Amino acid sequence: MEKGQNQKLYLKYKDDFEEAKKYWDAFWNGEIIDRPLIIACFPKNEKKILPPDYLSGIDGNFEQPIDKFEEFCENTIFFAETIPSLRISFGPDTISYFVKGGEKNIRIKSKTAWIEPFIDNWNNFKKIEIDKEGVWYKKFIEFYKYASDKGNGKFLLQMPDFHTHLDLLRAIRGTEKLCIDLIEIPELIKEILEEIKYIFIDIYNEIYDLTEMERWGTTCWIPFYSEKKYCTIQCDFICMISKEMFRKFALPYIEYEANFLDHSIFHLDGPGALKHLDDLLSIKKINGIQWVPGAGNKPHIYWIDILKKIIKSKKSVVIYPQSFEEVKIFHKELGPERVVYHFWNQIKNLKDAEEIRNYLIKNT
Repeated sequence: MEKGQNQKLYLKYKDDFEEAKKYWDAFWNGEIIDRPLIIACFPKNEKKILPPDYLSGIDGNFEQPIDKFEEFCENTIFFAETIPSLRISFGPDTISYFVKGGEKNIRIKSKTAWIEPFIDNWNNFKKIEIDKEGVWYKKFIEFYKYASDKGNGKFLLQMPDFHTHLDLLRAIRGTEKLCIDLIEIPELIKEILEEIKYIFIDIYNEIYDLTEMERWGTTCWIPFYSEKKYCTIQCDFICMISKEMFRKFALPYIEYEANFLDHSIFHLDGPGALKHLDDLLSIKKINGIQWVPGAGNKPHIYWIDILKKIIKSKKSVVIYPQSFEEVKIFHKELGPERVVYHFWNQIKNLKDAEEIRNYLIKNT
């Protein structure tokens, strides 16, 4: 079978899939066709159908979220470069559920799930291993397989949250204890990080192969699209550590994951992580930065200097405009290159979406 980039593919819920692929391909190459990229979806009519709830499928009922997602797709316009894609998640720390010895520490509530830290002493825990025969790993992979079979030719599947390396240790050890470990036993933590760095690639490749992503391309919870291997890279724990610690305990593993991928976006979360921006921009294989100001902080329009700095470093940015007027300001200040506008609920209908697209074309 030929690779996806050499095929013409049809998606039931995205008639212009081939056209969208051209824009994404140009984007990754740092080129502009006629405007910045746009991610936005909205109802076809006044009847609003929501996608499946977060954590859907964690109970093992895969049919219900797939049916609900198809109902959502049937009623939704996936505008411009928006690709219909299903998010599969058992919570932000899903990867940690797969660690051998931790399966009994998973806690689930109606809208969230997490793992209770279970490593009290590293001396009593021989090695961090992914238990592929464990209940959580098997359920997760089975969900991907089921969704891939049901969605084949209809919609794509997003790669999961990969809270690996330091985020994985934080989940199974606890934030406070890991902070102390980095000071008291830094060499042991470094040794552990070296031992577990393969986890990202191992799980990514299994999902990639299982769901025929070589044919269809890849997307993630930051819903960019690539015909090659793309994913969001992240490490939320970095807001807790100094620049020196970041360069020793985080930077090598972020770079390791970026070097494996063809395309990547780094999720930079909150002002506490901004001190590491220069180091992140130095990683050649990271294509872009998703800057998220964090809960309670001012929206993107107040952070234009940060966005300019990212673009000046030849990295892409994800912009979350609150209005059409903000789009005009962003476009004037940032220009069209390396920019993706991601709308949540700001665009209500096709008329409004086309107005924004036409404005960007006219002014690019």
